[in-house]
Amino acid sequence: MSYLLRKSRSEATQQKSSSSEEQQGKVNEVRGLLGTLTEEMPSFLSDATIRRFLRARNWSTEQATKGLKETVNWRREYRPDAISWEDIVEMEDEARRTYVADYLAKNGRSVLVSNITMKSKVSYKDQIKHLVYLLEYFAMNSADGQDDYVVWLTDFRGWSISSTPYSTTRESMYIIQNYYPGLIDVAIPFDPPRIFESFWKIAKNFIQPNMKEKVKFVYTSKHESMKTIEDIFDLDMLEPSFGGRSTSTAFDINKYAEKMRRADKMRGASKSYN
Repeated sequence: MSYLLRKSRSEATQQKSSSSEEQQGKVNEVRGLLGTLTEEMPSFLSDATIRRFLRARNWSTEQATKGLKETVNWRREYRPDAISWEDIVEMEDEARRTYVADYLAKNGRSVLVSNITMKSKVSYKDQIKHLVYLLEYFAMNSADGQDDYVVWLTDFRGWSISSTPYSTTRESMYIIQNYYPGLIDVAIPFDPPRIFESFWKIAKNFIQPNMKEKVKFVYTSKHESMKTIEDIFDLDMLEPSFGGRSTSTAFDINKYAEKMRRADKMRGASKSYN
């Protein structure tokens, strides 16, 4: 019996090793297809990034290469790697609308919190810029390019169509799915009103099938629904507004700003400030 167990474990190890070798082989194949682009953007086109694109494209080297080339073209023009905290217009207000939480989900994933019902004071263009800044933060801080790295928790209470225009939703989803694929682990719309159902029927057409599976609606009036929150978060760390028991003080913009500036410096996007 012990021999059979040893044999089973050995076979499992061999299969895992083989799988890793096959994956690395695909990474190397994509690297070859990208050619000199890997020299142009070595930090971005790391093995970890290539692997994340492959996973998001069902390990198709052709589709992953196509996606990476499109992303390189976008990065040349948009320069997401150069955006810093100092570039965020109305940074305090925007940070209160969408920010990186100071706690992790139970599975160690980072948490992005949004309150989209808070009215933004900036243009549509600057809202997208802030989103890209946060996505770049997560992409550069994910452990070894870990995929499904972010839990996105969004407060929809008091939502109206003016809170998230279709154009903003469409571009946001395009950027997330095409330029930062494999980054979101689960997206939680928290307590959306019934009117949101009509919006969702249209908005979900912008979302790829694999992303739709990651959207988990949560309603405070439904116990089973709230269990999703309990399964994903440590309630002692989570804000009371989402059903948590955290006793932490209110959002500290100064502390948050320092965290983002440190992250900017680590990825080479920092700017001098007083």
